[in-house]
Amino acid sequence: MCLSRSAWPGLEELPTVTGSNIQQKDMKMAFKLRKIVTHIEEAHVEGGKALDKPITMAAVAAVIENPWHGRGYVENLRPEIIDGCSELGALIVEKLIAVMGGGDRIEAYGKAAVVGMEGEVEHASAVIHTLRFGNHYRDAVNAKSYLSFTNKRGAGGTSIQIPMMHKDDEGLRSHYITLEMSIEDAPAANELVIVLGASDGGRAHPRIGNRYLDLQELEAEKAKG
Repeated sequence: MCLSRSAWPGLEELPTVTGSNIQQKDMKMAFKLRKIVTHIEEAHVEGGKALDKPITMAAVAAVIENPWHGRGYVENLRPEIIDGCSELGALIVEKLIAVMGGGDRIEAYGKAAVVGMEGEVEHASAVIHTLRFGNHYRDAVNAKSYLSFTNKRGAGGTSIQIPMMHKDDEGLRSHYITLEMSIEDAPAANELVIVLGASDGGRAHPRIGNRYLDLQELEAEKAKG
């Protein structure tokens, strides 16, 4: 289902993503931002059965220039992490919260990073695997769980997969859910795509139990011998 900017709470307040908008508002960042992409899915039917309520998943992706590109092997990535990751995290979180209509609507969350073909996977990891980046999201939704993730290398149009889990309980399998998206022109060879994802529910029709049930069953089986 395709949604217009006015069809989802908060989306109409987001600035239109054009070159001039980014230069005027967001290019003050330490990282060089080319554009921001918002992806929204709203599920109504799964397996031929209607959902009790629609499940909305959304992602906000920032396409930035890879600050380590073209410099050969860089041993110390910390200066760029310290300079740019916090403000990038804050920017993406602000936009994602607005898309979802508030942090209290978010039940599951996750993150992803893709480095272009001339970069290292470590470059993608460097941006998202730091508390300077992730804590903005955890604090905004008052979460307890760690952010599940993917980090990979790929060319423009590559599949970007954002795995999510319940923000307060890693053991709730009902919220092991993945949002998949792509950006046709990103990442370029010298770019990174940095993504945060959110869902206002778990999978459609979850019925496989959770890991706590497994633990109880295994313990009971062990006791029986």
